[in-house]
Amino acid sequence: MSSNSAKVDPTAKIGADVSLGEDVVIHENVIIEGEVKIGDGTVIEPFCVIRGPTTIGRRNHIYQFCSIGEGCQDLKYNGEPTTLSIGDDNVIREHCTMHRGTVQGLSTTIVGNNNLFMVNTHVAHDCRIGSHCIFANNATLAGHVTVDDWVIFGGLAAIHQFGRVGCHAFIAGMAALNMDVPPYVMAAGHYAKPFGINKVGLQRRGFTRETISAIFKAYHAIYKDHHTIEEAIPVLEEMAQREPAIEPLLSFLRESGRGIIR
Repeated sequence: MSSNSAKVDPTAKIGADVSLGEDVVIHENVIIEGEVKIGDGTVIEPFCVIRGPTTIGRRNHIYQFCSIGEGCQDLKYNGEPTTLSIGDDNVIREHCTMHRGTVQGLSTTIVGNNNLFMVNTHVAHDCRIGSHCIFANNATLAGHVTVDDWVIFGGLAAIHQFGRVGCHAFIAGMAALNMDVPPYVMAAGHYAKPFGINKVGLQRRGFTRETISAIFKAYHAIYKDHHTIEEAIPVLEEMAQREPAIEPLLSFLRESGRGIIR
């Protein structure tokens, strides 16, 4: 079902189960099949293929030649009706691919709001991506990856399956992540190592000098004092009582599964 205000090019192929919101624009030679719901104001450029079950929120802009909501590349996937959910105000540039989840994982892939996916970005099955993230050209996420808010991936960066990246982290171009990256940390190299905190990003987002100093001291406790995660946690617990911005870092360490980059 389409709204009266949706603009669909006559060359586009829109399935019977597709729902289009107000002021949606579908350009030429787009194919949308399955249970797909597209929110108000979203624009789909030419030659995109979108398959469901997929939900796309409001005011997204999906550029030409993207593949959104396709069945994943996991060899265990057997055609189950898993889902992809994309939030609002995302920009998805040319040749991006985003796959639905698996029943062995979350059964869904989740993308938040206000993200920028540059050319040829890949979001694999069962990933969870927060909001306000930037993925530069050819950034690649394997399956079951979690990326928190305000993370930046440089071009050609890649992360191993089940990896995690904490909020406000910065991943340099061509970095290869085989371990988790804690919040606020800059990571670079193959395999990636920590290179301080994302000071410039924090300044741009309004963190005070005092808060950034506290975050650096927490980084120092983990990496410069050579604490194990178990040894660093009580140190950070004491810091978090004075500075709330330490709490995301503390929570990340408590939940770390693969271990963190060193």
